Amino acid sequence: MNGFDTALNAARRAKEWRELKADPRVDLLVIGAGITGAGIALDAASRGLKVVLAEKHDLAFGTSRWSSKLAHGGLRYLSKMRVKIAYNSARERKIIMERTAPHLTRALAQVTPINSYLSPLQTVAVRCGYLAGDILALAAGTKRSTLPRSRFAGRKEAEKLLPRVLKKGLKGAWVNYDGQMIDDARFVVAVARTAAGEGAKILTYCPVSEACGSGALLTDKFTGESFYLHAKAVIGAAGVWAGELDPRIKIRPSRGTHLVFDSRTFGNPAGALTIPLKGSVSRYLFILPADKNRCYLGLTDEDQPGEIPDVPPTPEEDIGFLLEGINPALERAVGRADIRGMFTGLRPLLTDGSGSSTADLSRRHAIVKSGSGMISVVGGKFTEYRLMAQEALDTAVKSANLRAGKCRTRNFPLVGAPGHKENTPDDPKDVCKFPKFLLRRFGLETKRMADAAVLPNPLRRIAGLDLVRAEIEYALTHEGAMCVEDILERRTRLSLVPGQARAARKEITEIFNALFPFPGAPSAFPSGRNGKREERE
Repeated sequence: MNGFDTALNAARRAKEWRELKADPRVDLLVIGAGITGAGIALDAASRGLKVVLAEKHDLAFGTSRWSSKLAHGGLRYLSKMRVKIAYNSARERKIIMERTAPHLTRALAQVTPINSYLSPLQTVAVRCGYLAGDILALAAGTKRSTLPRSRFAGRKEAEKLLPRVLKKGLKGAWVNYDGQMIDDARFVVAVARTAAGEGAKILTYCPVSEACGSGALLTDKFTGESFYLHAKAVIGAAGVWAGELDPRIKIRPSRGTHLVFDSRTFGNPAGALTIPLKGSVSRYLFILPADKNRCYLGLTDEDQPGEIPDVPPTPEEDIGFLLEGINPALERAVGRADIRGMFTGLRPLLTDGSGSSTADLSRRHAIVKSGSGMISVVGGKFTEYRLMAQEALDTAVKSANLRAGKCRTRNFPLVGAPGHKENTPDDPKDVCKFPKFLLRRFGLETKRMADAAVLPNPLRRIAGLDLVRAEIEYALTHEGAMCVEDILERRTRLSLVPGQARAARKEITEIFNALFPFPGAPSAFPSGRNGKREERE
């Protein structure tokens, strides 16, 4: 036990800011608190390095919260003969699902119906692809209890898995299994908290400037205070904003849009409808069952030229593309009136200088060193965050001659996972008494989350949703939320469905005002939108 705990809150942030201001020298500064930056902070802290993670907004503010919420094995990359990327994805998926975060992931059935929608070529291609996925999982050493082998499902089972699937010519379905996260932003928070538990200092709402290979100027958004932090090594993990840290890095953002529906719109599916686009054997659309009785329909893959916004808007053409693409595979067409929300993220793809579409660009990652010595990690996929972090940190250790231990993250459980140091030997009956939706979000710290609450009626639901009052308190006391928008946008994801956010905002605001500020908290939140989306339905 190293003496640190995983609780992130305003009091801890203020204390660590004061400590760093008094002694502004560290081994490593990481810029950007998406999944890659949080992963680097965890890797560095667990190797014994003194590390600071600085983020100008909140944890998971950027691309990391706009994914399909899949921990997937890279099957699509085999069709493009990118075997190494596919294998790395499968291996990292195994690590996530079997060791580091089994509580935040589950096996998801990907169901491709065999009916009049699919051409014979697509039917064969899907089956061959799923068999290749089996080989990938086997090569990565994934247990069959984690991800079963792909198989054929008869017509009745296919209709049970996908109640609203097109019935015309339905003969059955190919079923494949992949990994799904309970939520991508929650995953980032878990990684950041685990890093904090190893001694990493996590400074959100702390923009950096004048960054180079030996440090950067840090500014506290709450107080306006600044100081220069000296670091033996600096790693940029800014995603699509990497070019702001190192102008030599050329990113070609790819826009990925999802539409959010009530699960009952698709008959509460037990699997993910997975269909190739008309005339394609490499691009797919998905209807993914998700947390809080939702389904996500995605995914676009389009160029996003021009300025990179903090929160990308959803273009009308993406909405039309997704609806037109999915409706031929459904028994009843869905329309704009069925949409409950939408979100769009920008993937940080490395440009190859060609005119290829973003769908054809590689999802590989790269480690780039600037003239000043700053190291940036760019490109890559969410599932490979741990590998990207390891390679970036290995580069920094070698370049700056840091005294660091070996990488431990391949076998390092995140907070809430079996084997994490903060777990207590609770009676299984005590854990099982909680609703399943809480267990899926908090794992083995569910009871601790509930017991830590000082609010009255901590397990009472908010606005009739799968959300309890204790979760809001925990977001403030343990998960680093600094404002109501942090809770709505990233801790609970209610803002993905604006109607749910409106229904819950009043009670969440009351809880926030009752608990915040507590000792050490900032006296005021900085002005501005703070990434708040326009609420629309």
